[in-house]
Amino acid sequence: MQNDNSQGCFIAVVGPSGAGKDTIMDAAREALKDDDRFHFARRIITRPQMAGTEDHDSLDEIAFAKAVADGAFALHWQAHGLNYALPRSIDDEIANGLIVIANVSRRVLDEIRLCYPCRSVVMITARADVLARRLAARGRETEQDIAARLAREVSFDNDAADVVKIDNSGDVALAIDAFLQHLRSVKA
Repeated sequence: MQNDNSQGCFIAVVGPSGAGKDTIMDAAREALKDDDRFHFARRIITRPQMAGTEDHDSLDEIAFAKAVADGAFALHWQAHGLNYALPRSIDDEIANGLIVIANVSRRVLDEIRLCYPCRSVVMITARADVLARRLAARGRETEQDIAARLAREVSFDNDAADVVKIDNSGDVALAIDAFLQHLRSVKA
């Protein structure tokens, strides 16, 4: 992690679908709810709210494109046929010294590394058999869709100095503890 001591820090949470990112982030959000150093960014997605999915703000494709054109987003990307974004307000929160935690795509890590001097990439992962089982339990995709999703891998430098790896193949409490320890160690 880098920090010039005048700003907060961006924590980019990445990993494959089914790794448990939302579960781990939800537990951390609850554990840190009384610590005003931390802000968990709410994503904007071109998908309506649905039971069993993350809590997010929804925009249709036209409104999303307008928001991009208007500069409303700090980051935006496409994945799995949807558009995702983080609001521009996270930049103010980081400038004001907060530690901002967000679930992002590995596709925007280069941009994050350019824009946020203090940052950490937390890669949450699990074994392939665990990922497949979790994705099947969601009931949102066919077996073929799951196989294709698992075969699709976005490469990035996961051995870079700013990457922290958390394996969530086993007891989720251990992964949550590792995530919380990392967040609490961030100096912003």
